Amino acid sequence: MNGNEYQKLALRTCPESLEKPERLLNAVLGLSGESGEVADHVKKHLFQGHELDRMAVVNELGDVLWYCALLADAVGVDLETAMELNVAKLQNRYPDGFSKERSINR
Repeated sequence: MNGNEYQKLALRTCPESLEKPERLLNAVLGLSGESGEVADHVKKHLFQGHELDRMAVVNELGDVLWYCALLADAVGVDLETAMELNVAKLQNRYPDGFSKERSINR
């Protein structure tokens, strides 16, 4: 499955009654909330002695992706375009792979 196929399938479960501004707000708030849930799993693992619940993280990652698909749609871009633009930005920023120096001096 590619990004655009995922986006199309994921958006089938977005309420059709949401207008564009509501879709945007729902996407941003949902992305924030789901990212927080991922962070909470990692926090509990690293700082509170919990075993890392890998499947819980994977499930939350899926929720993050759902909201990314919705956010992309709300701003009028498909996921593959967003992915391609991100890779181009990263290739420009780090042409030889990540470097601490290029990160500091960008």
